[in-house]
Amino acid sequence: MGLLDFLLGNKSNKIEDFKDRGAIIIDVRSKGEYDSGAIPGSKNIPLQNISSKINEIKKWDKPVITCCASGMRSGSAATILKSNGVEAMNGGGWFSLSNKL
Repeated sequence: MGLLDFLLGNKSNKIEDFKDRGAIIIDVRSKGEYDSGAIPGSKNIPLQNISSKINEIKKWDKPVITCCASGMRSGSAATILKSNGVEAMNGGGWFSLSNKL
């Protein structure tokens, strides 16, 4: 385990753990971005709509992996979800995340 893994946690291991527990992938890009390419089976909830969908997301009773184009918006979405009691992590950019799944 490297120093960064120790300090930041190993993202690949966390993704694997979330995936093993039936995680839902939420892509927080705009509909247009999502329609141009996305992870199969992911749900498109643009970042500006995340707060209004909290109760729906909680009903899924699953961990959530957020993704976007680069990891910035998905980081914000994961923070919003976690602050509302949803087990969530930032998966980063959707293309990079798709390679880890």
